Amino acid sequence: MAKHGISVAFLLSIVVFSVFSERFLSTDNFMTVIRQASIIGTIALGVTIVVIGGNLDLSVGSLLSFSTVLVVDLHDKVGPSQAILFMFFFTLLIGAINGFLIGYLRLNSLIVTLGMLSAIQGIILVYTGGQNVDIANQEDTWFAFFGRGFIGPIAVPIIIFAVLAIVYELLLKKTSYGRKVFSLGGNPLATTYSGIRRSKLVFTTYMLSALSTGVAALILGSRVMGSQNNVGQGYELLVLAGIILGGTSLLGGSGSIVKTVIGVLMLGFIQNGLLLMGYPYYAQWLVTWAVIILAVWLDVGSKRGSLFTKY
Repeated sequence: MAKHGISVAFLLSIVVFSVFSERFLSTDNFMTVIRQASIIGTIALGVTIVVIGGNLDLSVGSLLSFSTVLVVDLHDKVGPSQAILFMFFFTLLIGAINGFLIGYLRLNSLIVTLGMLSAIQGIILVYTGGQNVDIANQEDTWFAFFGRGFIGPIAVPIIIFAVLAIVYELLLKKTSYGRKVFSLGGNPLATTYSGIRRSKLVFTTYMLSALSTGVAALILGSRVMGSQNNVGQGYELLVLAGIILGGTSLLGGSGSIVKTVIGVLMLGFIQNGLLLMGYPYYAQWLVTWAVIILAVWLDVGSKRGSLFTKY
């Protein structure tokens, strides 16, 4: 019921946006929406695995900011290749810290990742001194390929997003690792009793989340060739909205990468439609908030067997 309700609402929104804006159904607009959604979508791929495993990762917005600032700032200092390597090293280090605290020390994922969100914001301000960073010579670097390049008619960010989505989907659906992640989210006690190393499994989900965020930072940094300190602010909510909208349960144990891709694209088209209709930017955030509330309500209600409480 929840899945059909969301799908119907999305189709109705497509019809409404098409009526009010002729540009909405154009090929150029569709490709633009997918390209813009690729950053949020790339992050959401990794976070989906965390959520299926029964946890949350709310640090990805700040981690995106940190990783983007780092790769852009180091580009002119050590060169693009080393900048990318350093960025992924520190990004994965953050993922490892999250994974260790939640997987091995058994701390609450909501508290840990919220704390990490704040900690990373502080690290960024210390690192940059509150100043924005930019790449000086933007015309003579191959770094721009990841965010601005095309292979044929398709933008590179879309290709990266699609390839990573395929890899993660195969990992979840075609390997024993994926089956263990679903088991962890669906029945953690049974997973432990079956001999599966829960701590290691949780740790790896946060490493995959960090990896996805690093890839998104590479795309974002090479697209704008610069970065503000808060460039990733609010992305954690957009990522969560896309995941929930796609039908992955916050309660863990169910979901898929394909659903997340659909959810992120749905959110992107809704926001794009509002923009083309002339609504201000803050209206997009109001819609995102409403989508999260509605999707969570439908998800929890479907698990209980009723969409309304009995008390």
